[in-house]
Amino acid sequence: MERLTGLDAAFLYLETPTHHMHVAMTMVLDATSMPGGYSFDKIKDFIEKRLHLVPPFRRRLVNVPLNLHHPVWVDDPHFDLDYHIRRIGCPAPGGRRELGEMAGQIASSPLDRSRPLWELWVIEGLKQDRIGIVTKVHHAAIDGASGAELMVHLFSLEADSPDPEPAPPREPEKIPNELELLGYAAVSKAKRTMTLPRLLSDTVGAVNRVVAGRRDPLVAVGAAPLTAPRTSWTGALSTGRNVGFARVPLPAIKALKTHFGCTVNDVVLALCTGTLRGYMEARDELPDAPLVATCPVSVRPDGENTVGNKVSAMFTSLPTNEDDPAERVRLIQECTVGAKAEHKAVGADMLQNWAEYAAPNTINLASRLYSSFGLAASHRPVHNVIISNVPGPPFPLFYSGAEMVAAYPMGPVMEGVGLNITVFSYQDSVDFGFMVDRVLIPDAWALADRVRDALVELLDAAGLPRDLARPAGTPPPATTTTTPPATTSPNGSSAPTTGTPPTAGDPTPASTRPTKGPAKKAAAKKSAAKKAPAKKPPAKKAAAKPAPANKPTPNKL
Repeated sequence: MERLTGLDAAFLYLETPTHHMHVAMTMVLDATSMPGGYSFDKIKDFIEKRLHLVPPFRRRLVNVPLNLHHPVWVDDPHFDLDYHIRRIGCPAPGGRRELGEMAGQIASSPLDRSRPLWELWVIEGLKQDRIGIVTKVHHAAIDGASGAELMVHLFSLEADSPDPEPAPPREPEKIPNELELLGYAAVSKAKRTMTLPRLLSDTVGAVNRVVAGRRDPLVAVGAAPLTAPRTSWTGALSTGRNVGFARVPLPAIKALKTHFGCTVNDVVLALCTGTLRGYMEARDELPDAPLVATCPVSVRPDGENTVGNKVSAMFTSLPTNEDDPAERVRLIQECTVGAKAEHKAVGADMLQNWAEYAAPNTINLASRLYSSFGLAASHRPVHNVIISNVPGPPFPLFYSGAEMVAAYPMGPVMEGVGLNITVFSYQDSVDFGFMVDRVLIPDAWALADRVRDALVELLDAAGLPRDLARPAGTPPPATTTTTPPATTSPNGSSAPTTGTPPTAGDPTPASTRPTKGPAKKAAAKKSAAKKAPAKKPPAKKAAAKPAPANKPTPNKL
């Protein structure tokens, strides 16, 4: 038996019918590397042999009577693996968009608290003989860093790695009765009360340090909560979720980091800023003020491999109101330096310490009232988006013998903010997972498809080659030009037109890709504005049409 920490339990108390507090990961696996070929039973057998290495997969909650204290974890005596591992098929053609739709539906339902708080969905029928795995775990059990640590037990470095040692035999854990739970709660609360004076003193000191820093005009500061502008996705949540994915090359991000003299996290924030700016500009809803992002920060000591949450948060600005991409990076870097300094001034464990005093009934009731009455729309948003960056391994991983091709993380949206962007680096790529409220943002791909344009925009601002934005394995654009049909010149002679059509794999954003044409041609048609038709030259040929404002990402895995 193990009691939840206050922070772990807070994720339970904050959960409502529309505010789901689980984290998820959508993986794409190459089933052709599985020894002996793919089968669903192999996946299930693989997980069953590793259950004893992943404690959250076997434990369920037991609540204290009257919710007088935080719940406790106990081993589930009625554990049923078949309930947790499920099998479904992906609609044709089985690309990323179809996989994202399936992942969004899975994320739209809460977990059953009477069982261990996880589900694993095997999605068959993807392109290129691949399978999808969507794993959903409650935030009360893991955070981003501990979730990455669990990958050590569920993945291997080779396709045919041996199975782990079986679990040693032991007696089933006894479920505590109500009297034992009450007694344990009373002792725990008594010990906790003794630490309150010290916590109050530390809090007063932290507040004074932050206020002093904000009064000093020479000190960089982070963004402040409740100063965010209102956007179309800041509002009351619905029960539905949708998911979009994006992938960019890690070398491009590292090159930008070196050029601008910032961190990888600053470049990720700049990519998110450019993505959101493009999304809002296309909908004519770009606010004059910068957006505010909440960035979870792991405070887990190096070498600690316990499960649960060891996390804090900092607030930073996303200067979507700035035209110059290079200036956006500078502003982000300045703000994150200030946010980190304020986070250090507050203390890494301040949030965790105060969470221990969370009153279960009070917080849960307040959360449900806030959600049911839609109070998020009645005040200025606390923030606009949650952005997490979790580092992953630079080498390939195998899951039941199948090589992991991509891993798209999906964090929870919060009441009042229907957008979460979680980033995970794997080998030479950086994978973006967009979790959105289905009502507030009907099309998650309208965001995901803009990430590559935001990357090219930064590369142009840095004077770096656009080829860096090309995904690994994509052939470079063809250097040869094709000769289009000849046209008749005014003097009656025939001459070929010149120009190179866009090639597959061209990293140039569709909105900025140049199109060459002959010296004399009809005026290009534009859909945004109606103009009088231009006088046509003697030569008859079709008017060139501009490329669409945003070229969607090909629906491939």
